[in-house]
Formats: sequence, structure tokens, C-alpha cells
Amino acid sequence: MEKREYIGIDISKSTFEAYLYKAGETKGFKNNQQGFDELTKWIEIITKTQLDNVALCFEHTGLYSLPLSIYLHEKHACYFVVSGLLVKRSLGLKRGKSDKIDAQQLSRFAWLYRDELKPYQIPSQVLIKLKQLYSLRARLVKQCSGHKGYLREIRTVLHIDAEDTIVKTCVELVKVLEKQIETIEKEITELIKTDEELLSTYRNITSIKGVGLVVAVAMIVSTNNFQCFDTWRQFSCYAGIAPFEHSSGLSYRGKSRISHLGNRQLKTLLSNSAASSIQYDPEMRLYYQRRLAEGKNKMSTLNIIRNKIVSRIFAVATRRTPYVNLHNYSS
Repeated sequence: MEKREYIGIDISKSTFEAYLYKAGETKGFKNNQQGFDELTKWIEIITKTQLDNVALCFEHTGLYSLPLSIYLHEKHACYFVVSGLLVKRSLGLKRGKSDKIDAQQLSRFAWLYRDELKPYQIPSQVLIKLKQLYSLRARLVKQCSGHKGYLREIRTVLHIDAEDTIVKTCVELVKVLEKQIETIEKEITELIKTDEELLSTYRNITSIKGVGLVVAVAMIVSTNNFQCFDTWRQFSCYAGIAPFEHSSGLSYRGKSRISHLGNRQLKTLLSNSAASSIQYDPEMRLYYQRRLAEGKNKMSTLNIIRNKIVSRIFAVATRRTPYVNLHNYSS
């Protein structure tokens, strides 16, 4: 995608730095509506063109980058939201770090990969709200697990009485957090019902055994309702469950294994989904038992099942129909 100028933007909580790759100009702005308007005027003055003739590139920083994404979307501007790790790994060694250097690196990345990058499509307001609720639920679950672990330790190791203030406080915290998690899950369910497209996707993918509310919502928000990934294999790579070959010349032939790079939260949820599928899906259970009987590795078998689940999810989401278990119709 050829544009007149490529602009890298390094965003922080209150400010951001912009760098024009071809012009070599840089300037800082406030991360608010006034700063966005000043950025637009500055770009038009330096480049002597409109905003739709340039491409902007910045990292995905959650809440910090969301206002700028909304602003550029309303202006119908072309912009890329990229992974910071991808930028870091693709541009080689970098000495020193500052907002200006980071913005310069982002502008260079946008120019080098201009033919491969796809303009970012901002999610709908319902999907943005769903992402926020899902993120909040994940935080609450992490806190609740931490308190449960601490409570278990002090009971087994220190043998503290149940009437002790520490134990009673931890128990109350766990109850409050569990209630809040339940409230968030109800809110998520009600929010999905307000959008027909999301509701249809949710119903279709939850028709797969082993896929419940949490896994379904995680898949929807991480794929922008299955708009960010062309194939399920791409998503498997993103989630960190895709196996890769490890070999070198004729001397080394290692086993295929998954990369440590990936979304660990998604990987954990898919592992739980695989375990549930083995328990409740006869086809998956037979496949798992047959592989183990043949002497296959347990973890590699579980990873295959994780990929099978992802494949099924993408299939029903693409077809927009519920999952049909053909195992029930086999002779």
C-alpha cells in the first residue's frame, strides 16, 4: 500500500511522539482530542497533503491507543496497529531507547512492510465493551486464584485456625471475588444478546463440546469476531499451539514443537477446553485413548486436540452454522 508518507507513533498514557519517515520530522503531542487535532494539522503542513494520503503506525497498547484508533477511524485514515514484539524482532539491533527512537522505528517498519500490512479495522462498540468485560473478568479470576492459593498454604503449612482474622478475611475476599466474577459473566451474556452477529457466532461455537462461555468469548474478542485471522492455522500460531519444525542441514533433525512465543492466556484456556472435550466428546476421547495406546506422547496429543478445537471453531464461525458431530452418524 503506497502512501505519500509513513508516520510512526509511540503512545504513552498522557502523550505520544510522532515521526515522519520520509520528511525526517518529529514532534510530541498530548494523548487527547486536542493532541489528535494538532497531529492532523502538523501532518498536513509538513506533507502538504491530506490525512488520507498518509499511513500511520503504532503499537497496540490497550486503553492508551484506543482513543487515537477511534479518532483515526472517524477520520477514515489508513493506520496500522502492530505488535511491539514483531517490530522489535524485524528491525534488528537497536541501541538506546526513547519515544523518538521508538516512533522512528515504527515509521520505518510501516514503510518496509507497506505491501504486507493490512489497515486496522476497529471493533464495534459492543465488541470493545466485551473486550473490557473479558479483561476485567481475567483480572478478577487471577486475584481470586491468588487468594485461594494463599488460603490453602496458611491452612496446610501454618495450621491457622478457621476463626483467625487472616483466614476469615481471605475467605470473605474469595466470596466477594467469586460473586463479582459471576456478575461479570452475566453482563457478558446480556451484552452478547444485544448484537445479532455476536450472538449467532457465540451460539455456533458453543455448540462444540468443550467450548463454553469463557473460551467462546476469548475467541471472539481475540479475533475481532473472526475478522483478524484468515485461517485457523494463523490463530494457532498466535495462540502458541502451532508446531514448528526444528532442523539444521543434515546433522540435526529435532522433533517439531510449539514456540514459546504466543498468547499464554489463550493457550491455557484451550488446554482446559481440550481436557473438557476429552471428557465429554466421544470422538475426542477415542482419539486421545488410541494415540496413548499407540505410545504417542500425551502432551503432543493434547496439543493436537487443541488445534482440532480451534479448527472446529473457525469452521462453524465461517459457515455460520452450529457444529454437527458426524461421529453420531457413523456406522
